[in-house]
Amino acid sequence: MRLTVYVIPQEQGYASPTFTADRTWLHLEARYNYENLRTGSLWFGRNFSVGKNLVFAITPMIGDVFGRTNGIAPGCEASLTYKQLELSVSNEYVFDTSRKSGNFYYAWPQLTYTPVDWLRVGLVAQHTKVFQTKLDIQRGLLVGFSHKKIEFTTYIFNAGFTDPTIVYEVGFSF
Repeated sequence: MRLTVYVIPQEQGYASPTFTADRTWLHLEARYNYENLRTGSLWFGRNFSVGKNLVFAITPMIGDVFGRTNGIAPGCEASLTYKQLELSVSNEYVFDTSRKSGNFYYAWPQLTYTPVDWLRVGLVAQHTKVFQTKLDIQRGLLVGFSHKKIEFTTYIFNAGFTDPTIVYEVGFSF
């Protein structure tokens, strides 16, 4: 379970909970306020992973999007990990079944370095429909801390370009 809270300058912030379940190859996911505000989505995917020192993991998925936005969304979560470095991306394309002009692409790539087990730092970007800024792609930095089955990450987007957007994320593993 992951709860993401967006603090947006001069706008009302919002929370976006995500629930995931993985069992061997099976990946299930439920999201709210992710593709759009007051919109939910349910996802089904298949986990693949190869490599020992250099690990490539990919989960192609298909999602049903419903609420303020209605549609179907093919997506993918992928990562490439080598020692303490990880390059990852979560992305999807939403085909809005209500109106073609509602179609959009979403991406959240990040590059992280984990110097010790409990700390990760890195670069992040996002292209989203949920909130809009003067920038099509928000860029930023991240710092994350973990302890046992709890993670806390802070993302700062657009610092130096516009008023920064701050995103807090808390994750729990079971």
